[in-house]
Amino acid sequence: MNYCEACGMPMSKPEDYAQGDTSSQFCLYCVNADGSVKTAAEIFEGGVNFFMQHVSDDRTMAEKVTRKNMNQQSYWQGKNEPILQGEEATDEEFAEVMKKMG
Repeated sequence: MNYCEACGMPMSKPEDYAQGDTSSQFCLYCVNADGSVKTAAEIFEGGVNFFMQHVSDDRTMAEKVTRKNMNQQSYWQGKNEPILQGEEATDEEFAEVMKKMG
């Protein structure tokens, strides 16, 4: 299975990939209609909303989990994105969230 290099979403079906292109490194949620990768702030907000809907409605924790998740993705390595700086979930908090997601 492939994972989005910007948000970590599992991509198992063609429709999971950006523009249905199974050779893409990104998921459908992280790419604009023109094929460009969305901004860190846009992807961050999508991650926060995802974790709030699927795990907990605690926005602060969702932000910490999203920040930790995105900082682990290869696409963000070496990029100085202000939204990705700040408090991250601990390894234990992150593991607990991932466990709740199944």
